Amino acid sequence: MSLKKQFIKTKPVVKVTFSIDAKDADSAAVVGDFNNWNASEGALSKLKNGTFKATYDLVKDAIYEFKYLVDGNYVNDPEADSYKWNDFAGSENSVLIV
Repeated sequence: MSLKKQFIKTKPVVKVTFSIDAKDADSAAVVGDFNNWNASEGALSKLKNGTFKATYDLVKDAIYEFKYLVDGNYVNDPEADSYKWNDFAGSENSVLIV
C-alpha cells in the first residue's frame, strides 16, 4: 500500500495516488471524507501486477479520514499520515494530511 502526494503550485489541489497490493482481490476502492465514503466514487483500477490504483484531486490544506475497501473488507493504509479512532465504525481510520 502506498500514498503518493503531488502538490500543484498553480491550483489549490493535491493529486493523491492511492494504491493497495491485493493480487487475490476482485475489487478495491478507497472511501473517505473526500467522497462521502462512497465505494463507487472511489473505485480503484486493477493493474497486471495485482495492485489496485487510482489518482484523485483533493483540496489541499485539509485532513481526510479514509480506508480501503477490498472485497467488502475495510483495510487501513500502513503508510497513512496518522490514524484516528471512529466510534461509528468501532475502529481506527487512516488519516491523510494534504
